[in-house]
Amino acid sequence: MLCFCNSTFKKKAPTAIKEIRKFAVKAMGTKDVRVDVKLNKHIWSRGIRSVPRRVRVRIARKRNDDEDAKEELYSLVTVTEIPPEGLKGLGTKIIEDED
Repeated sequence: MLCFCNSTFKKKAPTAIKEIRKFAVKAMGTKDVRVDVKLNKHIWSRGIRSVPRRVRVRIARKRNDDEDAKEELYSLVTVTEIPPEGLKGLGTKIIEDED
């Protein structure tokens, strides 16, 4: 959960995006983190200062197809749907997906 108590109100949404990137680097171990357009729109949906308190994200580690890329893997962060019973009590799930 992100805390924006000491943040200036004109910097809350950019700080949220930076914190999501930092979490993805720590969780997935890749320096290249790409934030999906839908997640960015969801963070910015209520403006720069009224950031959603909780966001459920899915982070996928993908292979980089660029030939001149520095790293062979990147992380893609997307927003997922919120279950009807709410976000409380949900934890981290590791999904083995074979593409």
